[in-house]
Amino acid sequence: MAHTSPSPKAFAMSGPLSGTVRVPGDKSISHRSLMLSALAVGESVIEGLLEGEDVLATAAAMRAMGATIDRGVDGVWRVHGVGVGGLLQPESALDMGNSGTSTRLLMGLVASHAITATFTGDASLSKRPMARVTDPLGTMGAVFTCSPGEKGNQYLPIMVRGACPAVPITYRLPMASAQVKSAILLAGLNTPGITTVIEPVPTRDHSERMLAGFGAKLDISTDADGARVISIHGEAELTPQHVVVPGDPSSAAFPMVAALLVPGSEVRIDNVGINPTRAGLIEVLQAMGGDITLVDERVVGGEPVADLIVRHSALKGIETSPDIVPSMVDEFPILFVAASLAEGKSVFRGLDELRVKESDRISVMAKGLSAIGVTVEELEDGLIVHGSGAATLAGGATIAAELDHRIAMSFAIAGLVSAAPVTIDDMSPVATSFPIFEAMLESLSAQ
Repeated sequence: MAHTSPSPKAFAMSGPLSGTVRVPGDKSISHRSLMLSALAVGESVIEGLLEGEDVLATAAAMRAMGATIDRGVDGVWRVHGVGVGGLLQPESALDMGNSGTSTRLLMGLVASHAITATFTGDASLSKRPMARVTDPLGTMGAVFTCSPGEKGNQYLPIMVRGACPAVPITYRLPMASAQVKSAILLAGLNTPGITTVIEPVPTRDHSERMLAGFGAKLDISTDADGARVISIHGEAELTPQHVVVPGDPSSAAFPMVAALLVPGSEVRIDNVGINPTRAGLIEVLQAMGGDITLVDERVVGGEPVADLIVRHSALKGIETSPDIVPSMVDEFPILFVAASLAEGKSVFRGLDELRVKESDRISVMAKGLSAIGVTVEELEDGLIVHGSGAATLAGGATIAAELDHRIAMSFAIAGLVSAAPVTIDDMSPVATSFPIFEAMLESLSAQ
């Protein structure tokens, strides 16, 4: 997936936002639904799949390893799986584009199958550390040939030679990472015995919910230290499912913050996933004074869902606890923008993980916010934002988004509340997670 030519765009004030929107399907759930459907014997049906580049990379990889995956004209996806243990040797390298989730989770699948696969990615993904998954998967027996990097880390391209049979392990996560947890659990699907992951800090639990939904046997408990202990019984047989993917809360974050910041706005966002391991941003914004109402709360396919009604609000600064980071790690860039217009200082710590995302999100956001007139202090593990308490930012800068979709979208929202337009140097990476982002903003502005 070669990166396309840069697509710069300026975003400017356009009056109140109003209307009802739906955001694309949850990216985390979309990835996992394709992978598990491809490991079930028979046909699974997936509605609401996110059709962004990251998820399409997962679909292409599962096809390359034997699954039949088709999208109907009705937008419904149908997957005929090969069964656990049935993955085939891909004929060529698996191009992950910009998708860290695809890469790390698929390494887990390959790690316990008797196949060899090479993973490649774009310039951004090739800078992201992979030792966090290759280390535990290596102890299960998989062999990795990697591009070495600084501090002994490992980077794409990576060749993975799976172990069959793999060795079950008990692994305590050294950092809060749903991707690492999921990679080990997925490897455990085809590993004899019981594979266990211990997470001291709970992370998003989509993998556990979906594995159980497809028929895998999981045991989940809490140890004496309060850590979650997740054990999966290997050599599982998965049953095809009908999956309905809720709207992605990480994508809903952008129209939500836009409605809070643009005076006179009232926006309804339908069908948003509110899984408590993902809904930290709503809690933080409400604590800042944000008028966000959840209506028609329900459960769809094992995931809690609601519609959100969001109205313009005067926000106050906040200091977040590091404990909330796993439930909103991807939403901090847009939260920094919200804090820029809040009254008073906001302090965000415990964000080490943001430095190894698609970009160093702490540094890139600090630089960009400074360029549009916000006073910030960069910390080793976070950011201090001195809110203006005003209705507008200065704006007037061109932002280098560093091929990071969430950086690009965050500064696009900042442009809506800036006295002078904010230009993003390249909006094309937004297609990885939110292909309809610009169209959605235009529809809310045109009401």
